[in-house]
Amino acid sequence: MSDFGIYVHVPFCAHRCDYCAFATYSDRDQLMDAYVQAVLEEIASAKAEGLPTATSVFFGGGTPSRLPADQLLRILDALPRFRDAEVTVECNPEDASLERLISYREGGVTRMSFGVQSTQPAVLADLGRRHGTMAHREVSEAVTSAGFSTWNMDLIVGSRAETLDDVAHTLSDLMDLEYPPPHVSCYALTPEPATPLGRDPARHPDEDATADAYDLVGATLAAHGYEWEEISNWAKPGHECRHNHVYWDGGDYAGFGSAAHSHRAGRRYWNVRTPDRYIALIANGESPLGGEEFLDEATQSFERDSLALRTCRGVPVEAFDSLDEIAHLVRVSDGRVMLAENGRLLANQVIVRLKSST
Repeated sequence: MSDFGIYVHVPFCAHRCDYCAFATYSDRDQLMDAYVQAVLEEIASAKAEGLPTATSVFFGGGTPSRLPADQLLRILDALPRFRDAEVTVECNPEDASLERLISYREGGVTRMSFGVQSTQPAVLADLGRRHGTMAHREVSEAVTSAGFSTWNMDLIVGSRAETLDDVAHTLSDLMDLEYPPPHVSCYALTPEPATPLGRDPARHPDEDATADAYDLVGATLAAHGYEWEEISNWAKPGHECRHNHVYWDGGDYAGFGSAAHSHRAGRRYWNVRTPDRYIALIANGESPLGGEEFLDEATQSFERDSLALRTCRGVPVEAFDSLDEIAHLVRVSDGRVMLAENGRLLANQVIVRLKSST
């Protein structure tokens, strides 16, 4: 059985963070009921056309936890999925009440993802985050009490307000929890042009400082028994995110909701970006399709190799004509090429030398 993923986009947020360039909106909560109904109708149409049964479902955004739990679970109930499917919901720490998490768990959600980003006040303020500095502890206690055995916390490094000591304190805060997250993601802060962060050059990350922070994260997590999974992901054995691997393995997936992307057999397509337009199109019986592209075999091969190279799986050594120029950034084991630790943040320099990139 091939894995097949379903992604549901929830575009609502209480507050837009300074670095966020996603299709999210903090002023459209009044659309929630109509949006859920539109997503249900889009799912019904896809099922009528033969939507495959999902091995994983991921609610992302935006802030899925902005939706009332019963509304999110209405969507989940409409999705065809295997009994043992992984179901993940992204949740802001300030939304992680025990009541909400129990509702998710009883409704079929199997995995939670929390955007903690940092535990240090100055860093949280610089990122435009709203949750308090003790959120990591409250989240850990609530998600464990609700009965979740697997979940992750996201971190961001690279803020100009963050020192290496701040990174060390954040990691210590997470690792010292009675119930540490079994999966940790860590992303390098990126100044997207249209965001408050992107418009202020003085706040742009320093590349060397970001690299030092990333290295510290990797070393600390490895020392605590986490295995490196992908450039931005580390997990305890058995706690890998199955849905992520659908993307990393170049698999097929269907996206529902505004701005959601899908991929089926070399066809990549996506919905219109704004929830207003998405709702209007479906209400009029029209397709919410915003665009599409068809990938030829060479492009699909390159994308598969470039994604695989970002993971611990790597690619066959035959994927390269020569490793001479990148030997310092990779290691070779059992005929496969994988990024070395010092090559993870320089992955693009390796990817462009794949045979399929030409």
